[in-house]
Amino acid sequence: MIQKKICLLGASGVGKTSLVKQFVEGIFNEKYLTSIGVKVDKKIISLAEQQVQLMLWDIEGQDRYHVFQERYLRGAAAYIIVVDQTRTISLRQGIDIHTLARQSTNCPAILAVNKNDLPAAWRLDEDEYASLAPLFDLHFSTSAKTGEQVEAMFLAIAELLHGNKKNDITT
Repeated sequence: MIQKKICLLGASGVGKTSLVKQFVEGIFNEKYLTSIGVKVDKKIISLAEQQVQLMLWDIEGQDRYHVFQERYLRGAAAYIIVVDQTRTISLRQGIDIHTLARQSTNCPAILAVNKNDLPAAWRLDEDEYASLAPLFDLHFSTSAKTGEQVEAMFLAIAELLHGNKKNDITT
């Protein structure tokens, strides 16, 4: 079995923990608890007759009062920038975090626009999307609450990484 480390990054309250809980346990909790430091969850999936254990690093929310912790990205096979479509500022914060992450790693970056079950405070127009698309290897519109696109996102990331032997941890 191989292991792939995937880090979830984003501002506080965008739904990083909820995405992990939905994927790993199939549950959603309305109660908001701030993550402190990092919490690691694991889930084994099967790809092309190969068992892959995704090690999901749910990293505390980054905001303007926090310093980005590059050390959490060491050994990451990919990272997900999670933004909240109900908070316009979360997109700018996500792009800022992505810029900082790129200083530490060039592993695949995924954009997850979360909370698509709620009315959007912002939408990307064609020009904005065209400018963001090259920054990310994959992008998804997700809902941790309903589960929409959550499983598909993590499976697509695993498939993207499956052929990438860099940062494999064999057990």
